[in-house]
Formats: sequence, C-alpha cells, structure tokens
Amino acid sequence: VQLQASGGGLVQPGGSLRLSCAASGLTFNSYVMGWLRQAPGKEREFVAVVGYSGISLSYADSVKGRFTISRDNAKNMVYLQMKDLKPEDTAVYYCAASIQWEAGSTRGIDYWGQGTLVTVSS
Repeated sequence: VQLQASGGGLVQPGGSLRLSCAASGLTFNSYVMGWLRQAPGKEREFVAVVGYSGISLSYADSVKGRFTISRDNAKNMVYLQMKDLKPEDTAVYYCAASIQWEAGSTRGIDYWGQGTLVTVSS
C-alpha cells in the first residue's frame, strides 16, 4: 500500500492550500481515508476523515469550518482543502487509510503515508 501526499508548502497566515493524497495497492473504496498532522515537539493529532462513499465527514474542532476533506473514488485520491490557515496549523500532514476508523482517533490505523510539510508563517 502506498499513500503519497503532496501539496504542502509555505503560506502566509490567512492563506489557503490544498493537499492531495494518491492511494495505490488497496481497494480504495473499502477504506476510510483521513488526514492527521504532527507539529514540531507535539504528538500526532487527528485532523479529518471521510467515509467510504465520501458522504460521512468528521473534523477536529481546531479545523472545523476552515478545512474540507473530500475523496474521489474513481481516481483513488483524497484531498484536504485548507483555508484561513493559522501559524498553529504548521505541521507535517499525513494521509492515512483504515478499514475502520473512529473519528478523532489516531490509533489502530491500518496505513500511513509519508507526510507533507505545511508551514504557516509571515
């Protein structure tokens, strides 16, 4: 299984970025897909998940209203649209997949990808 995240970079506070994750080696629509992040010196934290069909969504309170997760089952892709970015959003963002994933959890996740760094700074 490969989960390749891309789209990170340096952005000013208030700016926007769109992260993408290309998945391969798995039956994509059988997996809940999501994003987690890890800031320097902090534990990895849950950001958002999207259910098998793309209808069920869940977000961390810290990003609710600013981030939007989506998936394209025809392309085996998952996205994270981020707007109104804040310095505290600075972190390495990881794409992940799991057959079952309790919203809000960072445990028991089947697959992780390599992260993409998002830096929010003026």
